[in-house]
Amino acid sequence: MSKSNIFLTGVTGYIGGSVLERLLNHPNAATFNLTALVRSPEKAEKLKTLGVNAVVGSHSDLPLIEKLASESDVVIAMADADNLDAARAELRGLKKRFEETGEAPILIHTSGTGVLTDNAVGAYAYDTIYDDADADQIETLAPTQPHRNVDLELVNADKEGYVKTFIILPSTIYGIAKGKLVELGIQNPYSIQIPVTIDASVRRGQGGMVGEGKNLWPSVSNEDIADLYIVLLDAILAKNPAATHGREGFYFGENGEHSLYQISEAIAKVLVEIGKGKSPVPTSFTTEEINKYFGAPYLGTNSRCRANHSRAIGWKPVKTTADMLASIKPEVEASFHRKSLLLA
Repeated sequence: MSKSNIFLTGVTGYIGGSVLERLLNHPNAATFNLTALVRSPEKAEKLKTLGVNAVVGSHSDLPLIEKLASESDVVIAMADADNLDAARAELRGLKKRFEETGEAPILIHTSGTGVLTDNAVGAYAYDTIYDDADADQIETLAPTQPHRNVDLELVNADKEGYVKTFIILPSTIYGIAKGKLVELGIQNPYSIQIPVTIDASVRRGQGGMVGEGKNLWPSVSNEDIADLYIVLLDAILAKNPAATHGREGFYFGENGEHSLYQISEAIAKVLVEIGKGKSPVPTSFTTEEINKYFGAPYLGTNSRCRANHSRAIGWKPVKTTADMLASIKPEVEASFHRKSLLLA
C-alpha cells in the first residue's frame, strides 16, 4: 500500500496536538509519513520518539514551509488562521508538488467562525445563520471579515486546479485537552475564548461579559473538532463525493449555540461557589477592562452557523452546549492552577 506524505503545522497547539494524536492512533497510521514543523528543539525530539519527522522552524521560515509542502501529498495547517505569507508558501510548495506528480495535492486549512462576526458588543443576537453547505451564502462574506483574506487565497488557488483546498472553521472550542502529547509536554491543553474570559473574571473577582452578553456563538468540544479533521481526511482519501473542495470546501465545527451571558453566568457562579466572586450574576466589563484583558470587544460579537456540510461527510459530534457549560468549573480551577505556577 502506498504511503501518504502528510505535513502538519501547529501540532504543539490545542487543536493540532489532538489531531496529531488521532493520526498516530489511526487504523491506517502505517500508511502515513508524518512531518511536523515545530519551534522547540526539545519538543521536536519528543515528537521523533513518536515516529513523527519533526523539523525545527517557524511560520517565518517561508522557504522551509514551501519545501516541506512541496514534498507532501497532504498539508494540514493548524497554526495560524491569519498568516497569509505562510499560506502562500504552502501553496507555492503544493504547486511544485502538482507540477512534479500531475496530481493535485490536498490542503486542509484551519480558519474559524470568526469570519462570520459582527460588531454587536454584546447588545443583541443577529438572525442570520450561515450554512457550510451553502457556497452561495458563504460567498457573500466580505473580504474584510476576519480570516477571509486567507480563505479566499485558498479558494482562488483551488480554482487554478493545482491544489484541492478544504477549510475547517472551528467555533468556540472548549475542554481541557488530554492524551499522550499533553502528558509529554508537547501540546498546549487549553483553548482561548473561554479561558481568557475566565482569567479576566478571576482578576476582577467577578464574572464578566461584554455589554449585556446577548450575542450568540456556536461551540464545539476539543475532541469533536479534532475528529472532524480525521473524518474529513478519511473522506477525501476515500473520494467521498460529499467531501467537496474549493468554493464548496467549507466545513464548520459546531454542535450547539450559546450566549456570552450563559458563559459569564457559569463563571460567576463558580467563582461565588469557591469564594472568589462577589455575585452569581455577571456584570459588564468596563471599557478599561476590555482594553486591558482583551484589546477589543471581540467576545461581544455574533457568529451563528450550522455544520450541515461537516455532518454530510460523516462527522458526528457528541458533546453539546450543556457539556460546554459543565466544562467551565474545571477551566476555572485550571486558571487558578496556572496562576499558582506563575507565582511559585
